Amino acid sequence: MSTAESRLPESPDPELDPDEGPDLILVVDDDQDIASFVEFNLKVHGFEVIRARDGQEALELLETHRPSLAVVDWMMPRMDGVELIRHMRAEPLTSALPVIMLTAKSMTVDKVFGLTTGADDYLVKPFDTAELLARVTTTLRRNKDAREVSPLTGLPGNARVRREIGDRMRGGGDYSVGYIDVDRFKSVNDVYGFDRGDEFIIALARSLQRASAQTGKPSIFLGHIGGDDFVFICHPDQVLPLTQRTVTDFEAAADRLYEPEDARRGYIEVPDRRGNKQKAALVTLSIGVAQATSDGRRFTDPRVVIGVASEMKKVAKSQPGSYVAIDRRRSETE
Repeated sequence: MSTAESRLPESPDPELDPDEGPDLILVVDDDQDIASFVEFNLKVHGFEVIRARDGQEALELLETHRPSLAVVDWMMPRMDGVELIRHMRAEPLTSALPVIMLTAKSMTVDKVFGLTTGADDYLVKPFDTAELLARVTTTLRRNKDAREVSPLTGLPGNARVRREIGDRMRGGGDYSVGYIDVDRFKSVNDVYGFDRGDEFIIALARSLQRASAQTGKPSIFLGHIGGDDFVFICHPDQVLPLTQRTVTDFEAAADRLYEPEDARRGYIEVPDRRGNKQKAALVTLSIGVAQATSDGRRFTDPRVVIGVASEMKKVAKSQPGSYVAIDRRRSETE
C-alpha cells in the first residue's frame, strides 16, 4: 500500500450533499380546532405543515406531496385513520411513512389495535404541546436513523456521515475524513454477479470494523454511503494504521472470494460487448483523505471536507495497487 499528498481544487461530492430542508408534516383531523393547534405548534418549532380533513383528502395530498411524518386522527368521516393507514401501507411510496395516531381512545386494547394497523406511535387526546413535539421529534429521529443504516453492512449512511463531520468540526479538534472505494468492483459484478459483489462489500465493511478495533482509541466512525463506497472519520494519527490494516485484511478476504483459478493467476476474464475476454486485475482499494489539524488547515463546511476527500480518492485511483492519498495543505480562505 502506498501513500501520497496532493494539491487539487476542492469540490463537494454531490452524492453526499443532497439539499435538506425542514420536515414536512401531514396533519389529518376533521376537528379544525385540534388541527390548527397541532399546525401552529409544529410551525413554531420549525416544521412545515399541510392539512387534510379526512383520510380521503389525505390520500389526494399524498399524490403530490412527500411528507416526513403524518399525524392522523382515528375517528373521521368518509375515511377514518385506521383505513387511511391501511391504504398508505399498501402503496410503495407511502408504505414507510411514519404515522402518529391521534385519538381520544385511551384503553390499552385500542392502543394495541391502532399500533397493529401500522401506526408508529400513539397520542391520546387531550395532549399538551410538549408531548406532541416529543413524539413527533422522536418518531422522526427513529425513522431517519433506520433509513440511514445500510441494510447490507449495518453501517450509517450519508446523512449520518455529514452530521458526524459537523460534530468533529464544531468540536475543534484534529480529525481526518477518509473516502474509500473498491477498484475494478464492476468487473466482479460482471463476472460473478451481484450476490458475489455484495460479499465483497460485506468483506470490506468487516475489514474496516476489524481494523478500527485494532487501531484503538479514540473511537473511529465508519460509514457506508452506497455501493462499494465507504467513509471513515478518525484522528490523523490513526489514518495510516487504520488503512494499512484495512488493506491487508480486505485483500486477503477478497482473494478467498474469487474462484481459486482466478485468484491463483491474479486476474479475471471479463467479456466485452463483442464477446471477447479482457483481463481485469484483482480488486484493490483507493483511499482519499482530508485532514483538519491545528497546524494545518481547518474547515467550516462538511461539504468542503467531503469534496477534498473525494478529490484525493481520484488521486489514489490514478496509482497502481491499493493506495492512500492524503491532503496536507495549509489553511486557506474558504
